[in-house]
Amino acid sequence: MTIRKKIIGMLMQQEMTLREISRAASIPEKEVIGHLEHIRNSVKADNMKLIVHPCACISCGFVFKDRRRFSRPGRCPKCRGERIDGAIFFIR
Repeated sequence: MTIRKKIIGMLMQQEMTLREISRAASIPEKEVIGHLEHIRNSVKADNMKLIVHPCACISCGFVFKDRRRFSRPGRCPKCRGERIDGAIFFIR
């Protein structure tokens, strides 16, 4: 089974963060980001969708709802805090 198929299988069963996917697949987080970009396109062919619950600032609660990238932002544009909760991914 390829890494992408393994990730798709995991995301169909439960919601996961980048870190959780990275640990389960035994690959670095940066590599997971690249795979997620391909997965987003490949699941469309099977009439499924990669759902992304966006990152949020822990300090002020700002939600990065318009963010297109899967990586975690460096700091919050509202309070300039660096404590950011990562995105959560799921395939439906």
